[in-house]
Amino acid sequence: MNKRLTTQESSARAFIAVSEERVELWRELHRAVKDKRQPDVAAQLARIDPMEELCGYPGSRLMGLLHERVKQNDWAALTRLVQRISMSLLSNSYRDDPEAWKSDEEQEDPHVPKVLPPSIGRGQARKPYCEVLIVSPGERSTWGPMGDGMRKLRRETDEFVVEPVIVGSFEDAVLAVLVNYNIQAVVMFDGFGYASQTPLADLRELIAAYLPQAAAARDGDLAMLLSRAVRAIRPELDVYLSTDRDVAALAGADEAAGIRRVFFALEEMLELHLAILEGIKDRYETPYFDNLKKYAQRPIGTFHALPIARGKSVFKSNWIRDMGEFYGANLFLAESCATTGGLDSLLEPTGNIKLAQDKAARAFGGDRTYLVTNGTSTSNKIIHMAVCRPGDIVLIDRDCHKSHHYGLVLAGAQPYYIDAFPLTQYSMYGSLAIKPIKDALLALKAEGKLDKVRMLVLTNCTFDGHVANVERTMLECLAIKPDLIFLWDEAWFGFARFSPFLRRRTAMGAVAKLRAMFKDPEYRKRFQESKGALPDPDKVRVRVYESDSVHKSMSSLRQGSIIVVADQDFHTVEASFKEAFFTHTSTSPNLQIIASLDVARRQMELEGYELVQRAMQLAIEMRREVNQHPLISKYFKAATPAEMIPSEYRKSGFTDYGQSGWTLTKVMGALDNDEFFLDPTRITLLCGNAGYDGTQFKALLSNEYDIQINKTSRNSVLVQININNTRSDLAHLIKALADMSRAIDKRLAEGGEPAQAAFKARVKSLVEDVPDLPNFSRFHDAFRDNPNGKTAEGHMREAFYLAYDAPSLEYVKLHSKDVDERLKNGPEMVSAKFVIPYPPGFPIMVPGQVITPETITFMRKLDVKEIHGFNAALGLELLSPKALAALKKSHPPAGKKEREM
Repeated sequence: MNKRLTTQESSARAFIAVSEERVELWRELHRAVKDKRQPDVAAQLARIDPMEELCGYPGSRLMGLLHERVKQNDWAALTRLVQRISMSLLSNSYRDDPEAWKSDEEQEDPHVPKVLPPSIGRGQARKPYCEVLIVSPGERSTWGPMGDGMRKLRRETDEFVVEPVIVGSFEDAVLAVLVNYNIQAVVMFDGFGYASQTPLADLRELIAAYLPQAAAARDGDLAMLLSRAVRAIRPELDVYLSTDRDVAALAGADEAAGIRRVFFALEEMLELHLAILEGIKDRYETPYFDNLKKYAQRPIGTFHALPIARGKSVFKSNWIRDMGEFYGANLFLAESCATTGGLDSLLEPTGNIKLAQDKAARAFGGDRTYLVTNGTSTSNKIIHMAVCRPGDIVLIDRDCHKSHHYGLVLAGAQPYYIDAFPLTQYSMYGSLAIKPIKDALLALKAEGKLDKVRMLVLTNCTFDGHVANVERTMLECLAIKPDLIFLWDEAWFGFARFSPFLRRRTAMGAVAKLRAMFKDPEYRKRFQESKGALPDPDKVRVRVYESDSVHKSMSSLRQGSIIVVADQDFHTVEASFKEAFFTHTSTSPNLQIIASLDVARRQMELEGYELVQRAMQLAIEMRREVNQHPLISKYFKAATPAEMIPSEYRKSGFTDYGQSGWTLTKVMGALDNDEFFLDPTRITLLCGNAGYDGTQFKALLSNEYDIQINKTSRNSVLVQININNTRSDLAHLIKALADMSRAIDKRLAEGGEPAQAAFKARVKSLVEDVPDLPNFSRFHDAFRDNPNGKTAEGHMREAFYLAYDAPSLEYVKLHSKDVDERLKNGPEMVSAKFVIPYPPGFPIMVPGQVITPETITFMRKLDVKEIHGFNAALGLELLSPKALAALKKSHPPAGKKEREM
């Protein structure tokens, strides 16, 4: 990488790539040392030294030795030391290998005592390595003895190896929290200053970007300021304060709420050490997984309905023993259908599942969390059934996951479908903008129906990476309806909680800001001046539900999902939530999924920040490699934010990651203010210019290159980068794209003009001749309370179940003249089912919807093989005109009776 963190123009890409940048600096130092280029060695060390002040490894001892060997011109010893440090940083072996911490002399001399730290042992005996940041007001000369004192407090019984990192100012502390992934706790010794004591002035833009108000508060209480800063950047970290102030009064003050424990001066250093370990252990403990491991080690006799438990039916089998050999014994030893013996019940948790859920609520920023083992499809349906009543109106993005549509059917609520902005050129929708949502609310208000509006359902981020401005969306909607419930489907975005870059765009990130905002006396003044443009602080209710597919972006087994709740009126729906949870949750939940949810939470609380930063770094690098490669870019492209988000939703002018002239502060401004932002980890890879439709390209990648892709569109595939991906994966895909590009070049060259003309025509059909995306039309009058009204809600549930009555159905072939005749002269064609083509993967028809010419044109142009709800041999499944007429005569407007009950 050519762009340095220490340049005046620190872009978002440069910050996200900080770990790779550090490793690259050490590689360059190694090359300079090997070539004995002394000026370059000095220059590299000048860049490296400030960064290493913020890290535990290689530490002051090895760095001092390195500088000493530079002065002595001991090139051989210097080369060995730099190489070892460089390799240790690249592989992270310093976290496990004591040899990484030794000098050459110590490695060669068996009589030299072992040096500290790192973690020791393997497997169950391993002690994880981490670092604690100590912010000291003392002179730099005192830092060495202070670090040695902290190390002497280590004991053999400690569960973790904690290495101290000492800095002397607010700025250095914030920078360390931002760039040092190993930090798990921050200890503040009162009295430190604000300004950095190291030459990292150019990195101060990071502070300005993440903490724009920090400089203005530099003359205030720096300990409290730093505590708030740590909570804003990495809320999972524990913060401790050692002070000579009135600790009893301080510990009970609101401003100290984010501090885990307050100590008086230096009187209890061992207690401080133990508190640090306890805080890390609190995040490390996995109540359910820990108990499941213990259960598997017990000699259990099973007399219940699960023969596979303990594995005897498998390992003693003559025919299925290979299953046991493949999965290993632990899987079967950890299986049970019992809820006793420390395993707890998912339906009525009172033990370790309850503790696991409490820890997940803390990790994801909610008031409470529920573990779900049937996927986020089930999580969504639980929420719909819990908070919606028959006849309620729910505003919903038509382009959302099908579980929401079915959830509305089950709940009996009326969907008010609103269309997202289209990306016709890619045959996909973007996301749902704020204006059409507000227009719908205001229309409902004008017709006196606002009291019937219950919930707004939005996807964040979308499958294709469109991230909403959650805070702004909720603020503007709550100004119209202050008790509106929000369901944010963050199936693809759960990982964002652990990135300060993206957290502000999550449901729970916005909840924290809104709660603080509505309590602030200054907000009341703003409300009074806004003339109704802001929510009334005396009437507003913050009621937010978030569903996360943990298995999609974190280390959970498939179908692992959670519901995160931040609803101040949850007590009003708690009973119905419980019933909905009972309705959809199996009485035989998969124990391994529960355990993996527990472990995924542990991982994200302890290393989620590092993993998400690395994933974003890899994604941005992938985008750059594809779009700047001279051969690959002829046929393929990673769609940029400018291409995926119309300019009216990007008022900042942000167009791409690493955009020239864009500092991190400007990028953060775009994150805070633009209506939509593109998740960098979700890459729409355009393949139409290579002559491939998405389905073809997906199959080619899978069959020829062993590369799996999830979603496709007419001329693109979605490349999802997550915490599992590595630089080797990046190279694998880049190599495949390069090979394909060379093959296309060769085929066109050898085929001559006929091949080139055919290729050009194919590209045009994929890139230019794309069908318009059909918007939602309306519900048939039989399913509307007021057919003459201007609002678009309808009773979809009644239409859905009417289709269960075979005599109420009719079938019309898609390409028949009957379709065209009825579109022109009637009677109206009304869908009996959800019709969902893949791609694009959203329902172009829902039960009770009137079918329009636009929908028929789109369906006729589709060239996909998979269309749920449509059987080409039978044709369109419709509700017959006779059944619709009978429905209108048989009872009052749909839903009226239900609401009057």
